Amino acid sequence: MNYSLDIKLKAQKIKLAAFDIDGVMTDGSLTYLPDGTQAKTFNAKDGLGVVMLNVAGYKTAIITAKETKAVSERAKTLNITKLFMNQKNKILALNELCREFELSYDEIMYMGDDLPDMEVLKNCGLAVCPNDAVDEVKSICDIVTSKDGGRGAVREICDFLLKVKGVTFEDLRKPSQQ
Repeated sequence: MNYSLDIKLKAQKIKLAAFDIDGVMTDGSLTYLPDGTQAKTFNAKDGLGVVMLNVAGYKTAIITAKETKAVSERAKTLNITKLFMNQKNKILALNELCREFELSYDEIMYMGDDLPDMEVLKNCGLAVCPNDAVDEVKSICDIVTSKDGGRGAVREICDFLLKVKGVTFEDLRKPSQQ
């Protein structure tokens, strides 16, 4: 990833990374089980990226329009700071994140892939989407990852955020100095 100085400066301001689920943390497939519940497949490398952000001191959030047990379990596994499900108007969640963590929009990165994500993407400090996002979303994003949703896009942006702050995997493995 070779980004402009402007994009790197935007990324250096980020304190909270927020993600959509379907099409971002998953490939967008919806699998319904015989009992009517929904199953989702997540990428382990994407998950480690989010965990590394947490260890590095970033706040993390999920903002999704749906509500499923799979998402709440994934959020718990990754130690997501704040989970918003059933968000039909995602900008309300963005505003709540700003209030709760005393952040401005320019301190939040959001990764979305489809039309319901557009308002948040237009307002956040760093707008990101997977390579397979819809064209309308791609046209307003600061970064379009080289990877598709659920296939490493989340890890790609997590690695970039850590890199611009000069944080390495080895730094994250060191015991904290207290």
